[in-house]
Parts: sequence; C-alpha cells; structure tokens
Amino acid sequence: MVVKPRSRSVCVLGGTGFVGRTLVNELVRARYRVVIPTRRRQRHRDLLVFPGVELIDMDVHDERALTAVLRGADAAINLIGILNERGRDGSGFKKVHVELVAKLLSACDAAGVTRLLHMSALKAEAARAPSHYLRTKGQAEQLIRSHPRIRFTIFKPSVIFGPRDSFTNRFARLLKLTPVLPLACADSRMSPVYVDDVARAFAIALEDSHTIGRTYELCGPDIYTLDEVVHFVRDQLGLKRAIVPLPKGLGRMQAWVGEFLPGKPFSLDNFASLGVAGICGENGFAALGIEPRPMSAIVPSYLARRRPRPRV
Repeated sequence: MVVKPRSRSVCVLGGTGFVGRTLVNELVRARYRVVIPTRRRQRHRDLLVFPGVELIDMDVHDERALTAVLRGADAAINLIGILNERGRDGSGFKKVHVELVAKLLSACDAAGVTRLLHMSALKAEAARAPSHYLRTKGQAEQLIRSHPRIRFTIFKPSVIFGPRDSFTNRFARLLKLTPVLPLACADSRMSPVYVDDVARAFAIALEDSHTIGRTYELCGPDIYTLDEVVHFVRDQLGLKRAIVPLPKGLGRMQAWVGEFLPGKPFSLDNFASLGVAGICGENGFAALGIEPRPMSAIVPSYLARRRPRPRV
C-alpha cells in the first residue's frame, strides 16, 4: 500500500477547542500536517497521539510569534471565539474577534500565507446585530473580505452540538441539579448543527478552490425553539423536570444575575444574541455536498451516559 506523504501544512487557531479537536481529526485523516498554537500545551498533550500534529506553546495574540508559526503553512484556519467576556463593554469580544483577526491577517501577509478559513456566526453583522458577540463577529468578516490578498472562506454556523458541547451538555447539567428550570428566551429559534458536519465543511472547503471568496451558512435539518431543545434534552435524560418559560422582563433579569455568577453562564449579551433567530437563509451544506445530521440521531447516544443510574 502506498502511503500519501504529509506534504501540506495547516495552522489551526483554536485547534484545542470543541470544534477544533473534531476538525484536527478530519485534517489528519486527509494527511495534513497540523500545527496548533496554544497557551497550555501540557493540558492538550492528548492531541499529540494524532500523527502529524504539532502543539506550539505560544500566545496567539503575539503577532511576531503568530507570523513565525505560520511560516511554511499552506493555509490558516481560525476557530477562536468567545461567548462571553469578563467585562460588559464589548472590549473582550473586540480583542478576540476583531483585533486577533487583524493580527492574523497581518501575520499571514508576513508569512506568505494567502488561504484562510474562518469561523464566524450565523446572523453576525458589523453594525446592526444586537449583541457585542454578533457585531464583533461581523466586524471580523469585514476585515477578512476587504483584505486584498487573502483567499478566504467564511462559515456561519447556527448553535453547534456534539458530545463535548457547552449547549446540550450544559442544559443536561442544569436539569439534573434542579426540579424546576426557569428558561429565558424560550421561544428563540435555532437550527442546531452537528460538530462533525461543521468540521467536514471546513475540510472540504480546504480542498476545493471553488469555495474561495464564499460564505457558507451552516444549519442542521430541523428548526427548534430553545424550549423544545431543553425538553428534548430532559426526555433523553429520563428526568421529570418542570421547564418554565420566562417572560422577557424576567428573562433579562436572569441574564443580569448570570453576569455575576462564576464563569458567567448566561449574560445580557447572550440574551441579546438569542433575540435573533439562528436559522439559515441558504444552507451551505448543500453546496458542499453534505447532508447534515439531526439532533435526534446524535444527541441520545452521548446523553445516555448522563442518565441517572436507577436505584437498586
């Protein structure tokens, strides 16, 4: 058997995260050499079991270091993003979503890298979006599209689910802790998308020059309200829990309280983002030849491990 050499190299920012780990697996299977910059190399050493993966201990916000790690790469992939910032003025979102992208574009120029795949968010808009999260994601898109030398592909997924997600698993944890779950933004609509399908979209785009200069919205096949998602998670866990949708005023108060809880599990910025329906205008999966998988086919397999054990 002839083994295809690992001649192509990709630098993945955010490669140690939820989507990143799945994408790294896809890239390794495609025989790419994958370079992952990270501040906590020791914490992610398990990724080194993948052949062709290299972890570089560095700060991605250091432009000189970023330029050095990009040298020799055939492409860069940016998956870095945050759902909440430490403060409340948007500066945290701006640093991660806008300033980092500006540094990445400059580093790509200096390193001679012209191909960039970028993770944005569904409904991101630079000016009109209601939250810091969505506005800064939109501003990053503007920077990328206006760059004269970058051959970009942008992905805008709806909320992403999978075994390591902070979406279905977070609700699973909450439902196990309390007999009654008050739910803000219960009528918010979304098309949850499977992490493996998102990673596959990136891998296909990396190989297909027809995706250059294009933006792909990525949605799962089904539309849910947040209330329906939480009921689905509850039923998969086999729990008897009351889920109480909150009116807008109480939902906003819940978000305000969440701002001061450890880890900021829910914030006013999250509340604003959920006011925009996470539904695709045109689902990019079809253009990439991918049939997205529904939550009902995937989530039960991993939530089964969270089901309470029956008392003997």
